Amino acid sequence: MTDTAVRAAGSTEAPLVLTTDAPRTLGFFDQFTLWGNFGISLFGPVTGALVAAYTGSLWQGLLAVVVGCVTGALVLGGAAVFGSHTGAPAMASLRGMFGRRGSIAPTILNIAQNVGWATMEIIVISQAAVAVTSDRWRWLFVVLAGIIATAMAVRPLGSVRILRKFMVWLVLIASVYLFVQVLSKPVHALPQDSVFGFWPAVDLAAAGVVSFAPLAADYTRHSRTNKAAFSGSALGYGLAAIGYYALGVVAVATLQTNSDDVITALVTLPAGAIALLVLLVDEVDEAYANVYSTTMAAHNLIGHIDRRWISVAIGVIATGIALMVDLGNYTQFLYLIGSVFIPLFAVAIADFFVVSKMNWDVSDTAKFRWQPTLAWLIGFVAYQLVNPGTVAGWSPFWTDVQQALFNNQPVPTWLGATYTSIVISMLAAVLLGRIGRRQAA
Repeated sequence: MTDTAVRAAGSTEAPLVLTTDAPRTLGFFDQFTLWGNFGISLFGPVTGALVAAYTGSLWQGLLAVVVGCVTGALVLGGAAVFGSHTGAPAMASLRGMFGRRGSIAPTILNIAQNVGWATMEIIVISQAAVAVTSDRWRWLFVVLAGIIATAMAVRPLGSVRILRKFMVWLVLIASVYLFVQVLSKPVHALPQDSVFGFWPAVDLAAAGVVSFAPLAADYTRHSRTNKAAFSGSALGYGLAAIGYYALGVVAVATLQTNSDDVITALVTLPAGAIALLVLLVDEVDEAYANVYSTTMAAHNLIGHIDRRWISVAIGVIATGIALMVDLGNYTQFLYLIGSVFIPLFAVAIADFFVVSKMNWDVSDTAKFRWQPTLAWLIGFVAYQLVNPGTVAGWSPFWTDVQQALFNNQPVPTWLGATYTSIVISMLAAVLLGRIGRRQAA
């Protein structure tokens, strides 16, 4: 694995094993359209509808979307540079902080979240297809989505070219149509029965964007420059996420729907089924991204195995799970992702750019460093204390600690888990990093 932007001679597809150099074929527009496609998702309106419910206000909901998505996009862009600079996939690049063996922990967590996301994407594809057709064909749509996503993961760079040339324009037309239809309806007052506040809504929006940070380097390792990697991912995904989360917020106000029924409400619009069918086809790229990135994460553990076989195995697992479960606790899934990966990549960004001066050792001999590990733990605890969530068997413990620290008083409304965790994680990473450098001197 190299630390320089060397293009693999004659190669136009992703390497089959970890030790092969990645071809540097992607420019800014390639990555902007790729990440824009990733950001355009049927989960966008669902997340936006949750943000609207949490704020109970159209304008606060839209502001929460912007703040959360911009914050998440900056983290995503920073994580993207790890791949373009080192040439390593996402989890292998974290060897620069945790060493070869230490990187196993975030790798396993990332595999779990990617399988979860791939499963959820396949489920939402099948549910949207059912809304357009019939419920008896759900199993068929699950299987088809799983097959297509797996096939794309087997040929990832070829899939990027297809997305750039064709899907982006169809999706853009469908998106504009849905926005025009939703905005043409009168605005109603939002329900007040599930209001949690502005900052919990920001946490939801940010978590949805940051969930792609552990995937970023898997694609940007093929970027020609660091600048193209950062701007292509941050702008592409950030702008698309803002748009589609905002669509969900506005849909709650104009169509009088909620997170459970927002997709169905969009289908009932004039020609809404046609527009949603386009988005349904495009949604497969999110499932593909998660299957492929699960493969890249697994390569950090078993780098000698052909990634194509790993992708097929992951696709089969995600499809099988999707046949047996439904969306369930999507909100708490987002919060758990946020509490783990927001502080992890905040620490990684601070360590990479400030402490290590963009000089990570991502080789098989990389050594464990306790300083970023402790900083990650500190940031994780900070997130949990501000927003414990409602996960049975887990959240009550953090709620008790929170009440003890705040003397049974509610957490201040201005205190958000996302930005609190980011600030504390980065400060801890820099301060502990300086201690480590002094010890090494």
